[in-house]
Amino acid sequence: MQSYFPGRFSGKVAVVTGAAQGIGFETAKRLGREGASIVVADAAEGPAHEAVEAFRDMGVAAVAAVGDLSSAEGARAAMERARDAFGGLHVLVNNVGGTIWAKPFWYYSESEIRAEIDRTLWPTLWCCHAAIEPMRQSGGGAIVNIGSNAATDGVYRIPYSACKGAVVSLTKSLAVELADFNIRVNCVSPGGTLAQERKTPRESRPFDEREIEWWKQFFKLVQNEELIAERATAEEQAAVIAFLASGEARHITGEVVETGRRGIRISEVLGLVP
Repeated sequence: MQSYFPGRFSGKVAVVTGAAQGIGFETAKRLGREGASIVVADAAEGPAHEAVEAFRDMGVAAVAAVGDLSSAEGARAAMERARDAFGGLHVLVNNVGGTIWAKPFWYYSESEIRAEIDRTLWPTLWCCHAAIEPMRQSGGGAIVNIGSNAATDGVYRIPYSACKGAVVSLTKSLAVELADFNIRVNCVSPGGTLAQERKTPRESRPFDEREIEWWKQFFKLVQNEELIAERATAEEQAAVIAFLASGEARHITGEVVETGRRGIRISEVLGLVP
């Protein structure tokens, strides 16, 4: 059962990328229920408008910004939507990204590597860039980037792993540059997360038999990857993201919070807990 903190984001405007589903949707819902006005920034038009309607039904002020966030133009349009609809920008959650293919690196084609980078690195980079001036004009703000525990151990998803490693570096470096503007930059680094089935597939074509087998191998590799036996839910990830975006975390910047810690439990090695 999740606890909410009504009023924690009163008067704040938040852009959440990839907010039509999964962690993004749960994050936008939490921020909205705690007082923020929400911009659902997503490439999927139908699901984005569905999310907006769901938030409005909860009494949350929300609009959609539908566009390609892997481009500078798309990122700027999302931030402009926040200013036009609600008069400013205080919170940016960079949630867009995710593995498209799972396979050994040497089987990735050049076009697949580029597609992974376009999906997982460029949206965060461009959105951070586009958010700086509107946040400065709003008196400061908070950026929360979504990383991954794959940044340091991304077996079968090396391009995605490289992108998330870049997100971590971006977080730490940008936090230093933006400190004088009262803009904090932090990162939540999830592991595998329990969420509803995706509304929009990451790959438009069906996987072939070999790709399906690689996915099966991938799931075997990661099914017991976390120290905490039960995987986090999307709602639990959203709770950490909201904390880092809130005034309660005003002295936290440049940090990476791991919400999916890899490791081997003692009981699995020894067969007992000493």
